[in-house]
Amino acid sequence: MVLIQAYRTAAFSAFGILHFSRGAFLEHMKRFNEADTRVDMTGKNCIITGSNSGIGFETAKALASRGATVYMVCRNKERGEDAVSRIKSETGNESVHLKVCDLSSLDQIKHCAKDFATSNSPLHVLVNNAGLMEHERVITTDGLELNFAVNVVGVYAMTEMLLPSLKKAAPEARVITVSSGGMYTSPLTSDLQFEEGKFDGTVQYANNKRIQVALTEKWAEDFKGTGVSFYSMHPGWADTPAVAKSLPQFKDTFQNKLRTPEQGADTVVWLATQPNEKLNSGSFYFDRMEARKHLPFCGTVYTPQLLNSIVESIKSICKLSV
Repeated sequence: MVLIQAYRTAAFSAFGILHFSRGAFLEHMKRFNEADTRVDMTGKNCIITGSNSGIGFETAKALASRGATVYMVCRNKERGEDAVSRIKSETGNESVHLKVCDLSSLDQIKHCAKDFATSNSPLHVLVNNAGLMEHERVITTDGLELNFAVNVVGVYAMTEMLLPSLKKAAPEARVITVSSGGMYTSPLTSDLQFEEGKFDGTVQYANNKRIQVALTEKWAEDFKGTGVSFYSMHPGWADTPAVAKSLPQFKDTFQNKLRTPEQGADTVVWLATQPNEKLNSGSFYFDRMEARKHLPFCGTVYTPQLLNSIVESIKSICKLSV
């Protein structure tokens, strides 16, 4: 097991250095069609979680600049209000709103989703961007390991609760989940809360990100034909406040090679603005293209039975009544 994990880490590092840096983005963008994202989103409702800084902020700003009505879901009220004010000022779009919600709390997620649902408005785009890498084991008020609570339970509960609103925006509704290349180092595991062995926040984060990609596959299968599509994506190695806080050594090592938050958000914005028929629901995207979900010889491929079992466990934890 130790040798397999070492190989996965080495394969991921080599793959990342080649593809995830700022230089790689500048090379990849030569094939981008900039007309793809010049889309008028007036009249479309978009929810972006974790949007007061980094990739979430740049996504919210980009969608607001295209005329969308944007709901920014942020944990901290003051930072959220500041982010909303900045986006209104920079885009001239007054239809930018703050929803305060801690994604580690099921009660707050349910309240936030129900609050939007009461408006009876269609939801065209949900961006599950909020994420966390906590290196110490922390248990939430719901009795959940904190990384798992935010990265998995928060994503699952928010998406499931908002599905009725998403269906109202069919056939152009979509859910975009911001994953991480770190998931390449992780197989799908039923040890959801890292109760086996010594806790490692970096490994747990990778486990969580693998689950996000798998959940996207499951949703795409379960809701095929409903007019709601599901995509996961990887932003590359971007210089964000979250990276600076969680991976300071990584940031220092790659300081001059990290993407800007705007570059990290590029594929999110692209996925939000393309017609669903041009995309493949359930797929994993990177730099505006479908990307592989597994690196060769890393042993991370899983069975449908394991995924179904994990989804049932998450569903049981969430106790949703949509």
